Amino acid sequence: MSRLKNLFLALSCVAASATSFAQTPMQTSGTLVVVPAYGEVKHANDQAQLTLLVEEQDKDKSAAASRVNQKMKQGMDIVRKADPQAVLTTRGYYTYAVYPEDQPRQSNKARQPTSWRVGQYLEVKTTNLSALPKTVATAQGVLALSGLQFGLTDATAKKLDAQRIDATYKNLTERIASIARAMGRNPADAVLDTVDFEGSGNYAQEAAAPKMMMRSAMAADAAPVEEPSFEPGETTLTMRVVGKVKFR
Repeated sequence: MSRLKNLFLALSCVAASATSFAQTPMQTSGTLVVVPAYGEVKHANDQAQLTLLVEEQDKDKSAAASRVNQKMKQGMDIVRKADPQAVLTTRGYYTYAVYPEDQPRQSNKARQPTSWRVGQYLEVKTTNLSALPKTVATAQGVLALSGLQFGLTDATAKKLDAQRIDATYKNLTERIASIARAMGRNPADAVLDTVDFEGSGNYAQEAAAPKMMMRSAMAADAAPVEEPSFEPGETTLTMRVVGKVKFR
């Protein structure tokens, strides 16, 4: 009986000590707290970049190249007329031989191509989104639409940068205040020691920003093309900041 009484007293003492320890406020003076924060801003896309393509195949390499050159010139003239302020850039001119799949390989003789495939790309950058469907439909009479993506102009992205910084810093101060209250401290006791904007190296605007893309096959003929429907959407710009806070 006395043993049980002694055990009960010992357990009571342990419980009382634990309760007393739990109720003792933790000292946080001089504590360094690392606080990550995030901010983002959204804006409607105001720029489009489309890629147009012309491709020809012929047994005569010169004939294929001539048709490509002619159609590219026609296509560029069409785009310039439809959208005079658009910026045009040609790229990716290619020529390669086409071989029959069933042609046997001979180690001592080079394979003979059955035809030649020639092509060229045209990149068009424009802010005239209202006229974009008509521009594309007109150009598709000669060229094919290979790709289309929407985004922000450099001027718009620059204007949004200040808003993005404000949103990120606001989120940082809000999180610091929440952490201070959780620690039983007054947010006014927090001293911001370091602010590291995008210091993690994880920020990549083009990767974070969603873009719409559409693809189509080569135009089979020069018949009139109905205007396509486009929805530019919006772009989200994000920023990351890490703050180091010390409590007085």
